[in-house]
Amino acid sequence: MNTIFAGVDGGGTRTRVLVTDEHGAEVATAEGPGSAIHPGNASRSAAVIREVVQRALVDAPGATLRALCVGVAGAGRDEERDSLQAALDADRVAATVMVVTDAEVALEDAFGAGPGVLITAGTGSIAYGKGPTGLVSRCGGWGPVIGDEGSGAWIGRRGLGIAAASADGREPETTLGHAILAALNLESMDQLIPWAATAAPAELARLAPVVLEVAATGDLRANSLVTLAVEELALHVRTLARKLFSDERAAFRLAMHGGLLAPKSLLRRRLEQRLKSIAPGSTVLTEPVRPERGAARMAMRESGVRAETSGRPGSPPETGGAGVPPPDASRSSSGTLHRRRPPGTLVGSPPIEALHRGHHRRVPQALGLRHECGRREVAPDVHRGP
Repeated sequence: MNTIFAGVDGGGTRTRVLVTDEHGAEVATAEGPGSAIHPGNASRSAAVIREVVQRALVDAPGATLRALCVGVAGAGRDEERDSLQAALDADRVAATVMVVTDAEVALEDAFGAGPGVLITAGTGSIAYGKGPTGLVSRCGGWGPVIGDEGSGAWIGRRGLGIAAASADGREPETTLGHAILAALNLESMDQLIPWAATAAPAELARLAPVVLEVAATGDLRANSLVTLAVEELALHVRTLARKLFSDERAAFRLAMHGGLLAPKSLLRRRLEQRLKSIAPGSTVLTEPVRPERGAARMAMRESGVRAETSGRPGSPPETGGAGVPPPDASRSSSGTLHRRRPPGTLVGSPPIEALHRGHHRRVPQALGLRHECGRREVAPDVHRGP
């Protein structure tokens, strides 16, 4: 084993790394704190990723890390993604480094080259999918301030609001306030004010399990919040089903990911029940999604290496010549391999990698591409090249 590849799943709560050999077999894993990119703070994300990757490499002594694919929350914003890419390039973590969103690597693991919709609810939330024509689209993922409906941070923040309103008498009685105080080791509701003022999204997300536990006891206000979260997530799925499969009644595969949607969790059970009516064409996959595994496969593909084992049952095989760099790749002066995105990628092009939004795959607006509600389209007057 001389050559290895690594995939990273960087979320708001934790970072997971998977190392594979040249055949796609698992070699090592490691886990650390969250590495989601926050505006202007990509250097912290890079430091966390570098540390967790290095811990994973301890179990692969003497091997060369040929390619690293980092799927991280917040990488959908060009400025943050570019900053993280630059920091990882400067560290020379691997010969090839690619940065994409956490949703993209999760989608890769869930469906490989096939169509489907992935709904994620952890610290944040997003739905991501690919249609039968190869069109990739997203819904949600607008961040904790204006979006992330149904996520852990969203549930935690609204749980605090319900508890405060109940303490005032503006809401019916609920045990949420006492449960939240116990979870935070606080003594009075007044102490929630300074805590909430400085709480990061990941800290708010830690209150979501408290809300779910209280809801499971029959608390009416906690249950109403869970119902609202389920409705928000279900709307994400239905929206993508209409975009990608024309109708929510059309048959499509659905994968669920994130701490709040773990198998048999309260939120997942209720979401699956709601989807039977709001998106009746969906078939929920039971196999757990491992985004870091999808990232490792993307790292191999970036280097032109075919994975002999995909890791996920039912995943289509990889394609590409072993050991041959992609024809559209070039090396920077530092020796890092970058891949240029093919110009004029069109709706209906089957390879998902042609639609990735990684650092080295941006398409200028001058090419005629436009964004519409997360959907990538080509303007009608753009000439389609060979």
